[in-house]
Amino acid sequence: MTRNIEIKTQINDVQSVLGIIENFVDSRSTILEQVDTFFHCQKGRLKLRERKGFQAELISYNRPDSSGPKLSEYTRVKVENSTVLKQALASALGIRGIVRKRRRLFMVGQTRIHLDKVDGLGEFLEIEVVLSENQLIDEGEKIAFEIMKKLGVSNSDLVVGSYIDLIEYRDPSGIQS
Repeated sequence: MTRNIEIKTQINDVQSVLGIIENFVDSRSTILEQVDTFFHCQKGRLKLRERKGFQAELISYNRPDSSGPKLSEYTRVKVENSTVLKQALASALGIRGIVRKRRRLFMVGQTRIHLDKVDGLGEFLEIEVVLSENQLIDEGEKIAFEIMKKLGVSNSDLVVGSYIDLIEYRDPSGIQS
């Protein structure tokens, strides 16, 4: 299972955050259009990610709903026929909700920095420190805290749950058309 340390915060001034990020990133950003269909499941979260120009992926992940940098353990599986898989999972498990976002991805060493524009929710900053197989969680948290400091993000700014949780909080049906 792959692991990362992640944080998420809502942002009001995207241009200001973008200016800071561009001063310390390793490369230019990549724009990703993503649709994540979440399914009901007994443990963690399960989503089918469809991205324009990329092969779809089924992603299962477990992450505590807590503030501060947190460990996320996940498994990603490439999907040949996302339409049929989505129908099968919807039939068996039911659709929890759909998250549509435009993601601007930056890389800094082993860290993915996302500027996300999420339909119906607004603008967010997400940091994911991808841990190597034997890397300690403390090391990943230290990297996350260093980047948070550079970006002027404090623990009190952080979002506890995932985008699907925020959508459900806003709209209990969780499903956007």
